[in-house]
Amino acid sequence: MSDQRGIPRRTFLKSAVAIGGSAALSACVDRFGAPDVDRGPEDLSALPDRQHAWDEFLSTDDHGNVVPPRHHLLLLVDYEGDGRPTEGEREQVESAFRGLERAYERSNDGLVFTVGYTPAYFERFDDDLPGGVDLPEPEAMAPFEEPAFDTPDAAVHLASDHGQVVMAAEEALKGNQSTLNGVEMPASLSGVLSEADRRSGFVGAGLPAENDDVAGVPEGEVPEDAPLYMGFKSNFSKSQASEDFVTVDEGPFAGGTTQHVSKIRLHLDQWYDQDSRYHREATMFCPVHAEEGLVEGTGENMGDSSGMEEHGCPAHTEEHAREYGKVGHSQKSARAREDGSPLMIRRDFDATDDDRASLHFLSLQETIGDFVETREAMNGTDVAGESGVGQRTNNGILQYMTVERRGNYLLPPRDLRALPPARPE
Repeated sequence: MSDQRGIPRRTFLKSAVAIGGSAALSACVDRFGAPDVDRGPEDLSALPDRQHAWDEFLSTDDHGNVVPPRHHLLLLVDYEGDGRPTEGEREQVESAFRGLERAYERSNDGLVFTVGYTPAYFERFDDDLPGGVDLPEPEAMAPFEEPAFDTPDAAVHLASDHGQVVMAAEEALKGNQSTLNGVEMPASLSGVLSEADRRSGFVGAGLPAENDDVAGVPEGEVPEDAPLYMGFKSNFSKSQASEDFVTVDEGPFAGGTTQHVSKIRLHLDQWYDQDSRYHREATMFCPVHAEEGLVEGTGENMGDSSGMEEHGCPAHTEEHAREYGKVGHSQKSARAREDGSPLMIRRDFDATDDDRASLHFLSLQETIGDFVETREAMNGTDVAGESGVGQRTNNGILQYMTVERRGNYLLPPRDLRALPPARPE
């Protein structure tokens, strides 16, 4: 669908979210109007204690897989004060977040969001984080990585199917918009938290193909219905941990979780122009999937499962490396499980930051250690050297990705999301 000026609507909205600001928001509203979105509840106590409790509010597809919102923004912010936050500052920040919740219902059509805090934020307190909270400094996760590390105080993740909603929420948080969806904003973050960086992106059928005119993606090669740049879907419900599984269950931060965010540059010219469909299926999923033709199109035919356990892929990773000279990304990652459950929830999205194809990998897990375990399994160092498998070559999708930044965050429960102390009473 294009507007009267010939620019595809989805492309225009993606670009506007990427640019941000009042002018971009006004341009979207002028062309497309404000979306008709239900407001949130007056009584916010009806909302879950967990910030990350999105799944029950989001749409699902015909197979029961959660459908993520199409437009995303990571707003990285720094605390402007000296020393430790005051109670007045906490009240102001919490009022701003409650304003978002009253303005928009929690849904794809409305707005979902989380607020997370880095190790750097908690260093200002005399007390350490309580036992059971695993929040180390970010670090390189493979010998071939040289990422920079994110050290803002916090990150606000905003997501909606409507780009206008994401932009309006951002402007309201910055104090540039006094009402949202007809609801008066009681406060903003202005004077307490200021922008350190912003990263926008998108996920959903058609969006990557409409935004393939950036470095790292051969134009016209991304499948028209692909939800992500690499051409396959990834939101299989059986490949995701449950929200219960990733929730901290003890101590003052019970009900929270941890979040890891990586900014990853994609290199897909070889992926599409040189490598075959067989190779893409084998290295994204598992060599068995390619041999038996298990993946149709973007993988919609696979229902709610990527088919790892059903086809014995994790258990035969080393054997497949020797037999096929390659192993799959999903195959390796599926080796990191506890009682049959994956350790993480993925809520990542593609981006065109800096006019380059990127992936903002965002995962939720009870401890950062669970992310580390999953990433180590994905590295496949135990199969490197088998047949044609190298440290990165033919070793899943590692050779098509460069990790540029990493950051770790604690997502407290909702009642502690506004500038929490390290040791809440």
